[in-house]
This record gives sequence, structure tokens and C-alpha cells, in this order.
Amino acid sequence: MPDAERSIDAIRAAFPEGGLFADKDWLVSPQPLALPKKVARELETLGHQLALFVRAADTLYRQSAKGRAPAWLAAYLDAGKPAALVEQSRHPALVDALPRVIRPDLLWTDEGFAITELDNLPGGIGLTAWLNRTYASLGHAVLGGGEGMVDGFASILPRGGDIAVSEESADYRPEMEWLAAQLNGRTGAGGGGFEVCDAETYAPRGRDVYRFYELFDLDNIPSAEALFGAAAAGEIALTAPHKPYLEEKLWSALFWSRPLRGHWAKQMRAAHIKRLETMFPRSWVVDPAPVPHHAELPGLGITEWSQMAEFSQKERALVLKISGFSELAWGSRSVRIGEDLPAEEWSAAIERAVGDFPEHPWVLQQFRRARVFEHPFWDEGAGEVRTMPVRARLCPYYFLAGDNPAKPAVTLGGVLATLVPSDKKVIHGMRDGILVPCVVEG
Repeated sequence: MPDAERSIDAIRAAFPEGGLFADKDWLVSPQPLALPKKVARELETLGHQLALFVRAADTLYRQSAKGRAPAWLAAYLDAGKPAALVEQSRHPALVDALPRVIRPDLLWTDEGFAITELDNLPGGIGLTAWLNRTYASLGHAVLGGGEGMVDGFASILPRGGDIAVSEESADYRPEMEWLAAQLNGRTGAGGGGFEVCDAETYAPRGRDVYRFYELFDLDNIPSAEALFGAAAAGEIALTAPHKPYLEEKLWSALFWSRPLRGHWAKQMRAAHIKRLETMFPRSWVVDPAPVPHHAELPGLGITEWSQMAEFSQKERALVLKISGFSELAWGSRSVRIGEDLPAEEWSAAIERAVGDFPEHPWVLQQFRRARVFEHPFWDEGAGEVRTMPVRARLCPYYFLAGDNPAKPAVTLGGVLATLVPSDKKVIHGMRDGILVPCVVEG
């Protein structure tokens, strides 16, 4: 039997009995994705810079809420959210609380990486842990190491704890149950181990909690108020904290905002800002506020959003997506790529984005095209390994551990590569996509 087929058999045999995703599958590859050394080094260092970015964003919001930065920043980020949740997010006890997991979505382009969004409540942690361990067992030196994802998750809840999974996030429950089992199988698992619980019926019990419920879904999570209270009182650690403003895609546009340049410069070193400028696509908040007749929306050459409907297909290399606090804000559900849409659909998407403001702000972002390359996969119908042209989205998982929130220890647990057929523009998990971990070339 050829080596590739042996690898496929070994990977299949390693699949957990209960699966990793509810009613989802993907194409299996005998090989991880090999990244050039320079690209792998970028991923190793990116986590520290993104942690600084998230802290800077948190600081800017709080300054805006207190009148020390432009008031419109907090107004954008609080729009459409219940007053009680906004009040929670500003609680003095949460001043230093940041998400303990940061996962950027990176398109791998010919010019480098493009950060399409940051996810502080990501799926795929258990999946990537399983992929890393499985491919490492086949002799591959996966980024993060075979146990990097399990070690990383253990580091953010060192006393053990509960993983509260909601119905909204139920697709990811199997992978978190697998992860909890691996953590509990370790010698000396701390704090009474780990347990996956139903978020809807959960009651705080003095154990630290990993939040796997969305803040827009709080009406369906009766225990959320008590969980927040226990965290604010210092009785438990709750991650990610109830800070919905940190979960908005608006931050890519706020990063590019000229009036905020000086504020960003006070929070991050110039070298960090310069690097992030190469990675965050130029972005805009779709705010229909009037623009003076002698001015224009920066970089777009228009005075009102409806004029984008007149753009040629080439000029429509743009992406519209809802910013957050909505069931449409995850899983690429709201993504509209201008150059792929007929003119009338693009016009309707613009009208929808303008009409949703301010309750549900949308973001306009430059479209970055992922590079095309070949990767092998197991073709079940043909019964053989074949290759296909693919585009890649890389999702590195960074874990922020330690008792000092101002200077957390940032570690890369692993990198999930989602490889989809090259004719796909939106790169997301799908049945005809390949999911693999990453290694360094050579």
C-alpha cells in the first residue's frame, strides 16, 4: 500500500467515535499544509502583536466611553446592544479582562497574509487539537506541536473548569467534548477537570468557565447574568468576558480611521502598527451620515454609499459584511463580494447595509484574493489520492495565559488550514474543502 493511502487509513482510524462536528465532514488529505519558513515565522510572532492590538482596542473603547477619545467610537461599538450588556462590559472589575483565545482568519495571498477578521470565541479548537495530534503521530512536525492546542487550552483554565456550550454553538459541542476528555485523561488535570455543560441550563458552581455562547443570544442563556456577577465578584474566571465591543468586525475599519491614528500610536509601537497595516485590508464603517459636497469617503471617491452601485465589476473588488452582535455575523452568512454579484444584488446589499445602521453596522472591506496552489486529497469516489487547485484560509490559535493580563504569555497552539476549491471566493468549512494542520516546508 502506498504511503499516502496508509496515512489516509491511519487518519480515518483516529477519528473519534462521536465525531468532531455535528453533521459536518470534510475531505481528508495525507499531507499537512507546508508553509515556507518565513511564513511560519510570521505566524509565530503574530500572536503577540494581535494581543497588543486587542488590548489597545479595549483601551480605546474605554477611553471613548469616558470622553478621553472620540465619543463616536463607543457609539459605533455599542449600537444595537442592550443597555444592561453595555453596562456589564464597562464594569470596573472587567477593566483588565481580555479574551484568552485569539484566532485571526488569514487569507494567504501572493502578497502575504490578509486578516479578514479576529475571532475571540472561535470554533475549531478541538478539531485543530485532534488534527495536530493525528498528523504528529504520522511523523509530521506540526506547528504548535502535537499537544500544543491541548496545552494551550489547559493554560487559560489552569484550575480546570466548565465549558458552557449553547444551542446556537451546538455544532461545536462534539469537538469540545473530545477536548475535555483529552484534558481529563492527563495525569494531574487541575481543578477537578473539565466538563462540557449546556449553557441554557448552567448554574455557576464556583468553577472557572469557558464561554461558548454568543452575547447576542443572551436572552436564551438565563445563567449569563449570574455568570457575569460571579466573574465581576472575582469568584470565577470567565473567558471570553462579556465585552461585546471586542467581538465587532468594525475594528478593522477603526484601525484605518484617520482621526484615530494618534490614539492608536499611543497604544502600540510604530513597528507594530506598520505590520498590521500590511495585513488588515482597508476597511470602512458603512455610516450613512452626510458627507460635505467638497469631500468624499476616503479611498472610495464617492460622497454617499449608494454611488457604489455604479461601480464597474473591477471596481467592486469589495466585501460587505455585518459587524457583529447578530446571528448573521459568523460563518460568512452575511458576506457579499461585490465583483461576484449582479449589479442589482450588489445594489441591494448596499441598501441593506445602509438601512441596518446604526443598530447593526456593516463593514466594507477591500477584497484580497487568496493565492492558488495544488494540494492532495483522498477522492472517495475514485478510491485514490488526487490533487486539486485550492485557496487557503489559515487560522492560528493563540492562547493568552498567566496572572498578569497586561503581559500575558502568548503561545501558538496550532494552525488550522482550510483549503477550498480555487473557484470558491468565500473560504469557509465545507464538504468539498480540505482541513489540515500546518508544518514548515522541508
